[in-house]
Order: sequence, then structure tokens, then C-alpha cells
Amino acid sequence: MKNKPNIRETVLLKGLTYPSTLELVMLILGSGTKKYPVTTLAKKVIDTITSTDSELLLPELLKIDGIGPGKAVSIGAAIEFGRRQNIHYGRQILKPADIIPFVQHYSMQQKEHFISITLNGAHEIIKIQPISVGTINRTVVHPREVFAGAVQDMAAAVIVCHNHPSGNCEPSNEDIQTTNRLVMAGNYLGIKILDHIIITRTAYYSFKEHNLLSGDE
Repeated sequence: MKNKPNIRETVLLKGLTYPSTLELVMLILGSGTKKYPVTTLAKKVIDTITSTDSELLLPELLKIDGIGPGKAVSIGAAIEFGRRQNIHYGRQILKPADIIPFVQHYSMQQKEHFISITLNGAHEIIKIQPISVGTINRTVVHPREVFAGAVQDMAAAVIVCHNHPSGNCEPSNEDIQTTNRLVMAGNYLGIKILDHIIITRTAYYSFKEHNLLSGDE
């Protein structure tokens, strides 16, 4: 009789959205102790997380019999990473500068990264998603790649963004042409392109602020 696949094997087959919260914590822990199996430890960890302020989480985790410094830090790091990855969710974007803190880390990349930021009708962020990665000074983007995610997110609007590793945030002719194509596609789909922002480590360039979005008054 074939053994039942363990959680790790199941996740590899079905993806990270498949396991329960308990199973995710079990994956982080890796193993239990002689006294407590991993399932029991995971339940204790979840109870502690749900009843503890984030600032007190590490010392409270260390109070659990079977959770040492290594496991406590791994759990805390996973929670903090998730928080940072999702900190943008629901943030309202009223002006170009509002989006910069959530995409600034892409300015450190050595290749151009083209990013799509989907927003709801109140211009609150739904998702920030990389669309393509190019070369040192060029990335190729097609409207279908940008709007496929926007349609899936049921977005009312999109902000696109890409980095210039050269440090010069002025748009190229290709940047302008790409933006015009995206605006036209967005108008056809009823999903407005609010802005195209180019970022470097020290500055940004907003098409909206420079009146370079076709169709803007």
C-alpha cells in the first residue's frame, strides 16, 4: 500500500494555497519533539499568535515547551515577511508619491522590472504584481500581460511602474509608446491607466504629473 503524501509533497504538487493554516505552521516548524508531535506544537503556536500582540510574540513563543529560539525566530520571520509583502493592501493612492514606498525596492534591481498595481474604485491597492523582467535597459510589455491580472482582480484602475537601473528616470520613446498602448487598451476594457511611474534609487518620474498620459485633459 502506497504511503499517503506528506504535507511538503502535497504542497509541491498542489501549491501553497492548498494546506490549512495548521499545516502551514507545521511546515515552518519542520518537526516536533519527543514530548510533543509537530501537530500539537503547531496548534500551540497558532493559539499564541492569535492571542498575542506582535511586539510580544517572540517571548511568548519561547514560553511554549518545545519551541526554542530557532523555531521562534523562524515563525516570527515568516509572519513579518508576510506582513511586509501585504502592507500595501487597501492603501489608498491619491497622488503618484503615495505608491513609491510600495515599489521603491524594485529600484535596487539590476534589470528592468515592469510592475502592475491594480486598484479598486476608491483607488485602494488590490495587488502589486511583477509583469516582466527585461535587460539592463529594456523590458518588453504587452497590454494583455498587464490587463490579464487586472481583469482577474476586478480592478477599476491600474498604475504601471518600472525601474531604470541607469539612474536616469526620464522616459524613453519606447516608454512613451508602451504607455500610450496601455492607455488605449485600458480605455477599451474600461480599466483606466492612472499613471506610469519610472523609479530610480533616488527619484521617480510620473507620466501623470508631466501630462504624458494620452487622453488626460
